Amino acid sequence: MDPDRLYLYTLVALAVSGAAAFVALLVIPAPYGRHERAGFGPTLPARAAWILQELPAPLVFGIVFARGEHAVQLVPLLLLALWQLHYLQRTFVFPLLMRVGAKGVPVTTVVLAILFNTANAACNAYAISHGALRHDAGWLADPRFAIGVALFLAGWAINLQSDAILRRLRAPGETGYKIPRGGLYRFVSCPNYLGEIVEWCGWALATWTWAGAVFAFFAFANLFPRALSHHRWYRERFPEYPRERKAVIPFVV
Repeated sequence: MDPDRLYLYTLVALAVSGAAAFVALLVIPAPYGRHERAGFGPTLPARAAWILQELPAPLVFGIVFARGEHAVQLVPLLLLALWQLHYLQRTFVFPLLMRVGAKGVPVTTVVLAILFNTANAACNAYAISHGALRHDAGWLADPRFAIGVALFLAGWAINLQSDAILRRLRAPGETGYKIPRGGLYRFVSCPNYLGEIVEWCGWALATWTWAGAVFAFFAFANLFPRALSHHRWYRERFPEYPRERKAVIPFVV
């Protein structure tokens, strides 16, 4: 199949699956982490599952990017660095630091994540390094690039800070849940998800591609419903949970 047509069809499939996931996750929270429950088939240890499902994102992106005719151009290389900044941390550092106890992740969830990360990484790399040069040196002076990179880095920093706060809630060997405090937890239950949504909106702006826009939509469609589920979970289990906190967007929802 023609690569451009395959790229288009894959983006349409990702957008449709993102919309379907949004509706499904509003009704049924993804069955891992605090929402783990029986009935979703065999599971993998959480740390191994996380590495397996995230690995295609940096790996496939790097392979597809390197095969593009613009892989040695400055701006595409900067965008590659941003992508790998996020995904090398999420694939290797984050799971090695997480305190997961005996929790598992359904194999079905891992497989779906692998499929998404493979298709999404391939599309985003293709959009940057293949075909007509979309990001020449002049793109560095474009406000979309500057604002997009600033949003990406801000979201990345929020995500890292929020994950660190969650880790510090548990002493070594502990597996229970506590109310997180500090940072943007003052305003929302899931600033880690807020940070990631901001990140990929920044990516969409900095790349100004359909692949970036579809990824930002999919990130929102996946993380927004999960943030609502987390917010309900906290309120149901902790009577003293701060009533002023929203789920994911400060002062809104």
